[in-house]
Amino acid sequence: MRDDAEQLAALAARYGGDEAPSFGPWNDVIAGLLAHKSVRAYLPDALPSGALERIVAAAQSAATSSNLQTWSVLAVEDADRKRRLADFAGGQKHIEQCPLFLVWLADLSRLREVGRIKQSPTDALDYLETFLVAVIDAALAAQNAVVALESMGLGSVYIGALRNKPQAVAEELGLPPDVLAVFGLCVGYPDLEEASGVKPRLPQAAILHRERYRSTVTPGLLDDYDRALMAFQQEQAVPAVGWTSAATARVRGPASLNGRDALRQALTALGFGLR
Repeated sequence: MRDDAEQLAALAARYGGDEAPSFGPWNDVIAGLLAHKSVRAYLPDALPSGALERIVAAAQSAATSSNLQTWSVLAVEDADRKRRLADFAGGQKHIEQCPLFLVWLADLSRLREVGRIKQSPTDALDYLETFLVAVIDAALAAQNAVVALESMGLGSVYIGALRNKPQAVAEELGLPPDVLAVFGLCVGYPDLEEASGVKPRLPQAAILHRERYRSTVTPGLLDDYDRALMAFQQEQAVPAVGWTSAATARVRGPASLNGRDALRQALTALGFGLR
């Protein structure tokens, strides 16, 4: 009964109540994943000794395409550097507040250097496919890290806004050619006085396809999700704008990308071929 009650509460929180899927297999790992939430307020307490290395070990345990391991992570604890990175990311204060800021890198420079040492061509690094592999590798590794750090009682939030000014970030961090800061990750102990809740996601009817893709976007489904998300936003004392208005605003045009509309040009400047 305890597991059933826990499962029901976790699914209701994740899907906003009525749209929760039926019961299924349940364990501590699934419970932890469903409880994930972004943390934007941190205590000043440092991480325990060895925590960073355990987080990285978990990250390195993620799948990596062809074992190429085309990612790296850069740990930032210096207050001035975090402040500058926060400025590049649009002034997000939680970057300054968190005790540890991790920058996840799509890193093709290591393989470029291996080719130089082995006197072997590395022309495939100049193709879009290999860049995509590096971005995916970084994302898989980071998500493993998030699961690991949450198991330690830590919280985090991804910072995609590092891509607003990728060249400035690269200069600040001393990144060589063929390396992109894909996103940042604030890490620390959550400030429970400013705790956030579990944000409802789209119902599985919008996400899960079987055998072949089908259109799943209907006015009724969108209206239901807007109501669920607005209820959550009201609970969190933030503007209740729902999902459809916020999502369409973010994809309205180049200006809504906050500088990331120039990402292709920035990647060329950072050494990526993208053939």
